[in-house]
Amino acid sequence: MFSIDKWEEIFYTIRQNKLRTFLTAFGVFWGILMLVMLLGAGQGLQNGIMADFSPDAVNSIWFMRGKTSLPYKGMPPGRSIRLTEEDLTSVKNNIDGIEYMSPENWLRGSFNIKHAGKSGPFTVYGVGKEYFNIKINQNYLDGRRLNFFDNIEARKVCIIGERVRDILFEEGAPVLDQYINIKDVNFKVVGVFKNDVWGGQFNERIYIPYATFQNSFNPSKNVFLFAITVAPGHRGKKVEQDVMDLLKARHTVAPDDREAFWTHNQEEDYNQVMGLFTGIKGLVWFVGMGTLLAGIIGISNIMIIIVKDRTKEIGIRKAIGATPWSIVSMILLESVFITAIAGYIGLCLGVFMIEGINMLIDSSGGDAGFFRRPEINLNVAVTALIILVMSGALAGLVPAIKASKVKPIEALRSE
Repeated sequence: MFSIDKWEEIFYTIRQNKLRTFLTAFGVFWGILMLVMLLGAGQGLQNGIMADFSPDAVNSIWFMRGKTSLPYKGMPPGRSIRLTEEDLTSVKNNIDGIEYMSPENWLRGSFNIKHAGKSGPFTVYGVGKEYFNIKINQNYLDGRRLNFFDNIEARKVCIIGERVRDILFEEGAPVLDQYINIKDVNFKVVGVFKNDVWGGQFNERIYIPYATFQNSFNPSKNVFLFAITVAPGHRGKKVEQDVMDLLKARHTVAPDDREAFWTHNQEEDYNQVMGLFTGIKGLVWFVGMGTLLAGIIGISNIMIIIVKDRTKEIGIRKAIGATPWSIVSMILLESVFITAIAGYIGLCLGVFMIEGINMLIDSSGGDAGFFRRPEINLNVAVTALIILVMSGALAGLVPAIKASKVKPIEALRSE
């Protein structure tokens, strides 16, 4: 039940002990401020690293051809494996757990891509119709991505990276529906993309339909590499092993040959990185809560001193009929009030400082290396407030119980 008298007593006590109250509150303020700042910085570090982590889907697995290292069934070691489109069809039809699948071929050697008297040495990739469900970090600045019909009809169309556009085209000049020349073959530009992963190196790429690539530049029809994504409910490691077993069987490769095919499991890398960040977050919480705990202990100590200073007052209250609970609630309320106010100010200032850092990063172009968008989510803020309230009550509990046990006669005799 709300009591104005009780609050007046709390404010009176605070006014009578301004310096002591300030120093006590500052410990809590500093603890929650450090917790918020550390959590925000940790999230900023995670955002920065994950932004440059990979352009591929987390559940993607890439398969590349290699050379055999072991003899098998009369076949010598050192054989170069040649992946074919039939291999991909067999994998697609016989392996459970594949969501998307796409080959990837690229033009090798040194040559220039040309347009209207300008040229540049860019890499050209031929990709399948599901490729951009695997390589997902593409932001389209103009036009569209390659679609199903581009591959089915082997259209001579392409999408180009931002860097390609800037070099081959005049600033402000139309890009869509213009033609670029790739090894004496003209391709219509249907899209412009931007991908800042890995320092923006993907912005120097040109993508064309896989079928067009095979017809125009790869008469052998070999596949350089291919990628899959693992369907929900399936384990990536098992799907990877199933694909490897099938490919080894098709190419007469020893089951324990580790060099005939190379794989890159994006899920494993992702789990390792997330495990690292889990450890970092745990350390941040440990340091932040340790700092906050020091402030809470300070409040408990100061409340014990306050109880000692007010022993005679408490004795008088009990002598005229104050119940132990009224004494406990008075001390607890004062402790919670100081903790909550100091913590709330620290929380607000921490959020304000994080937003200020975000504004500074944005004003500098949004590129701060491995540190981007420091933030603290609402759940963490609410959790911090709950911890504050509980900590304030805990800090005042010992002195409150001590105050409730004061005997009126002994309290009146104390100096």
